[in-house]
Amino acid sequence: MKNSEATLKHFYQQLGQLFYSLASIDKKVNKTEIIRLKQIINQEWLPLENTLDEFSSDAAFQIEIVFDWLVDNNWNTKDAIPEFVEFKKEHESVFTNTIIELILKTSREIASSFNNINKLEQVFINQLDGILTNSTN
Repeated sequence: MKNSEATLKHFYQQLGQLFYSLASIDKKVNKTEIIRLKQIINQEWLPLENTLDEFSSDAAFQIEIVFDWLVDNNWNTKDAIPEFVEFKKEHESVFTNTIIELILKTSREIASSFNNINKLEQVFINQLDGILTNSTN
């Protein structure tokens, strides 16, 4: 079943929240984390599929838009994982092996972009890996 444009837009927004939560886990989002995320969006997420948002931009830009908004507004990350788990339960078809691998790759790249992966980031990535690879969440 093909996912709707609204579902994919929401998916990318969820990723923006998730990646922000990872980047801010040490209470500060570093500029190198932002730069690396934007590189990965351009190199990996944009070519993935062709969904457009209401402004006729690639919907994958929603990752960056949400991430930047959260940085600017110092968003509380406590709900990011529970919301992501709920989204995954409702939209399992979005989570292909390719998507799961790319989410984990993006997470590792963000975390390692500034002074390598710290303990808190590794715990977050391990938790995310468990969520993504366990289809009964």
